[in-house]
Amino acid sequence: METNRSYEVRAKATRLRSGVVASDAVPEPIIFSAPPEFLGEPRVWTPEHFFVAAVASCYVSTFSGIADASKFSFVSLEVEAQGTLEKDPSGWKFTDVRLHPALKIAREQDRERAGRLLEKAERSCLIARSISAKITLVPVVKVVPEQAPAAQTKVAVGMGRENE
Repeated sequence: METNRSYEVRAKATRLRSGVVASDAVPEPIIFSAPPEFLGEPRVWTPEHFFVAAVASCYVSTFSGIADASKFSFVSLEVEAQGTLEKDPSGWKFTDVRLHPALKIAREQDRERAGRLLEKAERSCLIARSISAKITLVPVVKVVPEQAPAAQTKVAVGMGRENE
């Protein structure tokens, strides 16, 4: 069994405080900039967004994997995340990432198990376990009638707000 893995990316400066990040393993590069509050461009992905997105996306994939291994079905999962930067004498750093998972399940009797699996995903997420920022989990579990497969596909492709 392998005990380590490597993930490689390349970042290239394209102009002041901006650039593009790419990987041979991913077809689409991502343009980024420092955030406007650090003299970067507005409306562009930032390293700070990447950081918070890494925690949120790891949480989603970890929960999904745990649910599958546990044979736990759910209607949908959406996670909103906020990262808090604080300045201390050594500079800026993330001190907290708040995850707000909204899990929809089809049966009330699955609510308690859903809560346990949401907490297990937070403890198991490898990105969250690899950072010094505190992870705060604020889950919501809602029982809804199971959606038609076409609606579930739309939620998976989009961000799901169009179905609310």
